[in-house]
Amino acid sequence: MPFYQWIPALHNDPNCNSTPDLDSCQGKIGYQFRNPELLAAALKHASGVTHRLASNERMEFLGDAILGLVVCEQLYQQYPEYLEGEMTKIKSIVVSRDTCARVCERIGLQEYLVLGKGMAADPEIPRSVIAAVLESLIAAIHLDGGMAAARDFILRLMAEEIEQAVSGESGSNYKSQLQQFAQREHGVTPAYPLLDEKGPDHSKCFKIAAQVAQQQFAPAWGKSKKESEQRAAHNAINQLNGDPLAYSSDEPMPSGSKS
Repeated sequence: MPFYQWIPALHNDPNCNSTPDLDSCQGKIGYQFRNPELLAAALKHASGVTHRLASNERMEFLGDAILGLVVCEQLYQQYPEYLEGEMTKIKSIVVSRDTCARVCERIGLQEYLVLGKGMAADPEIPRSVIAAVLESLIAAIHLDGGMAAARDFILRLMAEEIEQAVSGESGSNYKSQLQQFAQREHGVTPAYPLLDEKGPDHSKCFKIAAQVAQQQFAPAWGKSKKESEQRAAHNAINQLNGDPLAYSSDEPMPSGSKS
């Protein structure tokens, strides 16, 4: 028997903001629940219920663990050349409060939160609350459809976030550093010519070099053009600083470090 049926206090607080439209919410998130009560439970913030056991806090605990597992598994499989420290850095970006809140806002999940009237009256919901509801939703999908359903949902939402973290858009952005150098020293914008590509359409690797004015730096391979450009810029920055190349120019799957 679900926990919210056997504890009599587990109901919405009469001072909460509203009852969410679960059909609309399921359309937004792209998942249809067999048991919509799980979705309803995932949307209940502690401020909107009469007992904290009725809130989404337990689901948040479970969802956080599932999110971390799926992201780690994806990094392990998709980036076999990355060391443990590199994967840890990327994972911390992808599962961070800011990333979860941004993804939640992108799908409009915060619109369906059940909040206490005091919190609902605030025009700006705390980022921690928005991030938590994404984690509780992940747990609800796992409880409703199993690990496969949760994994599909996470990867559908987080694939772009993983790619951005890997390419450095959420960390050390070498393209930005190289652009600043090129504009300051030469008054130009770096170019990134594609030198080669290998592999089937669903799993291509791209070899790209960074070029500033007439100087072309050591190229790098990557699993997307965006990743290859970031790696090529990293090589260029290292060459300009007299440091060893970050990525090999000779292998479709570079084994260089990523700092």
